[in-house]
Amino acid sequence: MGPRVGRVGSEREDRAIRVVVVDDEQLVRSGLRMILGAAPDIEVVADCAGGQAVDTVLAQRPDVVMLDIRMPDVDGLTVLNQLTAALGERLPAVTMLTTFDTDEYLATALRAGASGFLLKDTEPEQLAQAVRVLAAGGSTLDPGVARTVIGGYVEGAGGSEQAKRAVEGLTDREREVLVLLGQGLSNAEIAAGLHLAHGTVKDHVSALLGKLGGLNRVQAAVIAERAGLVAGRAGERRHPV
Repeated sequence: MGPRVGRVGSEREDRAIRVVVVDDEQLVRSGLRMILGAAPDIEVVADCAGGQAVDTVLAQRPDVVMLDIRMPDVDGLTVLNQLTAALGERLPAVTMLTTFDTDEYLATALRAGASGFLLKDTEPEQLAQAVRVLAAGGSTLDPGVARTVIGGYVEGAGGSEQAKRAVEGLTDREREVLVLLGQGLSNAEIAAGLHLAHGTVKDHVSALLGKLGGLNRVQAAVIAERAGLVAGRAGERRHPV
């Protein structure tokens, strides 16, 4: 899947972040709606079960979709693939919700283009901050699932030597941007850190993701860690990646 830098939500006007919550349990949906709705800059425009997810997202065109990875009617991976097929580059940021820190589907969702992963017992203030990061073009990777995601992705994507070869074709500036991306910074934060224009950073991110094979930001963060560009495990430095 190609890079989705600058997609819906990264250049929003000054308005509330529009969120759709998809989960098979009404209680979970109501809880997330209440938590996120308490934030003045976030609006949950719809919530639904998996079977209504695609139609709901297409109708609402949210900035962020919070998508349960395991649902009995239509699982989250199927929904994610259907949304990607329908929207392409216009796909909103999608973060997968799970109750399991060892969920074997997480790495598959990463390859399918998920922008992040959150445990359902994440603290309320962290949920709201994760939505803001996603809407700004960043990614989220809960520390509780980071090792599972990274381990599963690396098994299918090669180890450190392959990651080092992957970054060899980057320019010095693209490598600098990748390091900061791997630390979990949004485009705006990278721009501030490198004293660059926001648009310039977007161009660098788009270029480096393309050179890395059309990865998304979470996948690129994993490559940065595997290549030795970022100390520690990707996603464990900050809650929103």
